Amino acid sequence: METKAEIPTIVIRPTKGWSFLDLRDLWIYRELVYFLTWRDVIVRYKQTLLGASWAILQPFMTMVVFSIFFGGLAKVPSDNVPYPIFTYTALVPWGLFSNALLEASRSLVHNSSLITKVYFPRVILPLASVLAGVVDFFLAFIVLIGMMFFYHIAPNANIWVLPLLLVLAVTTALGVGLWLAALNVLYRDINYIVPFLTQIWLFITPIAYPASMIPDKWRLVYSINPMTGVVEGFRWALLGTVAAPWSLIGISAVVSLVVLITGLFFFRHTEKLFADLV
Repeated sequence: METKAEIPTIVIRPTKGWSFLDLRDLWIYRELVYFLTWRDVIVRYKQTLLGASWAILQPFMTMVVFSIFFGGLAKVPSDNVPYPIFTYTALVPWGLFSNALLEASRSLVHNSSLITKVYFPRVILPLASVLAGVVDFFLAFIVLIGMMFFYHIAPNANIWVLPLLLVLAVTTALGVGLWLAALNVLYRDINYIVPFLTQIWLFITPIAYPASMIPDKWRLVYSINPMTGVVEGFRWALLGTVAAPWSLIGISAVVSLVVLITGLFFFRHTEKLFADLV
């Protein structure tokens, strides 16, 4: 007499450790990352009068204001290079970071219709917002190359470090963006905090002034800001303003990695609440 085959029992347990992040989903949904990134680029400048020119005008006009008040009136030192290009070189990676931070923090709330209707790894939304900012970065970087020719500053052998610094800036923006995006779903006060946070972060980053102005006793604390290594690294790689700031870059890389990992774990931990709260 035949017996029916037993139905296998599947036990579902919560994942732990690195498997909790399930990063392989990012590879499976890689085409969605591309399309959402491209969508964010198009939507950002849709129905604007100047279009993508805003990616150039924002850092350029900020450079003009800083040059007048900090470089002209306050006589802030600029490591023996013209103050306009000294500031603009820092504003290029800073613009990528600040804009990515703002867009990533709003990414979940602005895409509530997607989150509540279909499944996909939610981390793709802040990731796409950050990657969309890379397009603005390259537009602003073209102007920087033009300014280098204008001031007769030739790229030096350290330029090979720029891709690594770009990755560091993107990693920092994504790590902080993950924290803010998840918190923004839980507490909508984040919408008001992010612009204020960005302004404070701007002035604790050596953009309008060189890091050499910071007293030695505060240098280690100051370097905990991951954008310090990025900005000083850009100036060293392009302008040769200071000695190789490897210590700043190293500390920035460690802090950025810690922020990214903790941001991923916090994002995944709160992800189950997004559909109900967004």
